[in-house]
Amino acid sequence: MRMDIDYQCIIDKVREVGTLFLPDFRKKAIPQTPDSFMADLESIEKRSLNALQERINPIASRIDWVDDNEFDGESQRTPAPLAQYWLCDTMDGAVQYIQHLAGWTINLVLIQQGRPHFAVVYDPLQDEMFWALEGQGAYLGQTKLELSRKTDPLHMLAVWEYGHQLKTDAHWQTKSEKAFSALLGAFGVVRNYGPHGLQLAYVGAGRIDLFLQADLDTHNWLAGMLIAQEAGALILSSDGKPWTWGTPGLLVGTPTAVNTFLTSTNPQL
Repeated sequence: MRMDIDYQCIIDKVREVGTLFLPDFRKKAIPQTPDSFMADLESIEKRSLNALQERINPIASRIDWVDDNEFDGESQRTPAPLAQYWLCDTMDGAVQYIQHLAGWTINLVLIQQGRPHFAVVYDPLQDEMFWALEGQGAYLGQTKLELSRKTDPLHMLAVWEYGHQLKTDAHWQTKSEKAFSALLGAFGVVRNYGPHGLQLAYVGAGRIDLFLQADLDTHNWLAGMLIAQEAGALILSSDGKPWTWGTPGLLVGTPTAVNTFLTSTNPQL
């Protein structure tokens, strides 16, 4: 598909939206009931999506937006039936924001012909802008990203995630437990950090060696996955097979870390 898009302008607009949330961070009381918790989440999602659309539509008016319903597993099994569209996890890590914790980002990905083509993951607290363009590399600001070069798994950092909002597999808990146990057996340091897109961008930046999740979470992955991929990371399903859209599990890491994981375990995730 041929369309002239000012990607730098899109990046600048994502930064603008992210900074909108800084003045209120840790100012509102942490919600203490399920209803107030969900109301805060909904408010954040609406505010960030509206702010993104207000800024991006005037400069990319012919590109549609597709709802990122992270609570709908079926919509995440295949790309939307459009040649290209914006898909945004308007605040990845909104739970962290509500809980007064670091680790929340504004994520945006442009899907073209069923593939991530351009992606942005912006961390307002650190003012770090990760982005990638298909076939042209991944960057932190203007600096090209490089993977970790570690060779000893004792000093590698692996992260583990799970699809808390979907649980599409009846055996999701067992699979998640096995995934976590497998990481503990393969690597010296295992953590769960929270924001999916940022963790995947950190793989691209060499800060994390391997990311593993053993359930469906496509929309949460796409932006960070393109950044990691363009930095040279391997993108596989959680059992080591080639990843395709709708695969219920994701394994992303340096070639050395992925090989370490797959050869030191027999993951049936």
